Amino acid sequence: MGTESASALRKEAPAGPDDGYRPSERRLAHQAYRRRRARRSALIAGASTLVTAVALYLLVVSSPGWERTRETFFSAEYARRALPEVLKGLRINLELMLGCGALILVLGLLLAVLRTLRGPVFLPVRLLATAYVDFFLGLPLIICLLIMITGVPALRLAGVTTDPLLLGGAALVLTYSAYVSEVFRAGIDSVHPSQRAAARSLGLSNAQAMRYVVLPQAVRRVVPPLLNNLVSLQKDTGLVSIGGAIDAVYAAKIIASRAFNYTPYVVAALVFIALTIPLTRLTDWMTARMNRRQHQGGAV
Repeated sequence: MGTESASALRKEAPAGPDDGYRPSERRLAHQAYRRRRARRSALIAGASTLVTAVALYLLVVSSPGWERTRETFFSAEYARRALPEVLKGLRINLELMLGCGALILVLGLLLAVLRTLRGPVFLPVRLLATAYVDFFLGLPLIICLLIMITGVPALRLAGVTTDPLLLGGAALVLTYSAYVSEVFRAGIDSVHPSQRAAARSLGLSNAQAMRYVVLPQAVRRVVPPLLNNLVSLQKDTGLVSIGGAIDAVYAAKIIASRAFNYTPYVVAALVFIALTIPLTRLTDWMTARMNRRQHQGGAV
């Protein structure tokens, strides 16, 4: 018995410099089984995906109105005409996303910090921040855009812009900062109170504890939902076209109205999808990475 156990241990143990390591037969069989199961799963997934795609394709192309739909929504000629104009208008959407995104992060973080201030002296600040968040969380974005784009110019205020692009961007900032502030506040509340207590015991003030201890952990934890908000913002920048700004959506509308062919809308949709997918995959990767770290007991 002892000789057999020692022989098995020698097989599993790392080999010396003279002879190479040889895994046991059980381990080799287990590895071969896992490879077979992985190949089988990949084949099943590929076959089911192919069957589903073929079934959907046949369902669409065999419908009675497919020919008319193909000419109206999937015309290669109109797609070639629309693509340059849509890409030209897309510059406005990208500028809005980057500029408004930076302002939204700053304002959202400020609102979240104001709502988490402690002490009775900060009650008015907390109430104002809460009222702001509640108001813009309940106000539909399209109504906020209409009020800003049509209502602000009607006031004829001196020194206030009437540019629909800037007013639409302001509406996006006002609305999305309320959503982002809730994300930041959830991150701040997720930090255990012992972290703040430990910082205070080391001599840090409340502001220093928030800046150096709480906020770094909170921001790190809410990066995936913040990226999701950025994806939504990138799509909603197309709504500024209701004010007349010629972005990708409005450019597609102009081309479609000339010949009543709606292929430009499909082109604009595909352009937005092409921009959204990398951000979505980045969000999924970061979420999975954080989950792995949490399961392994590492730092979030």
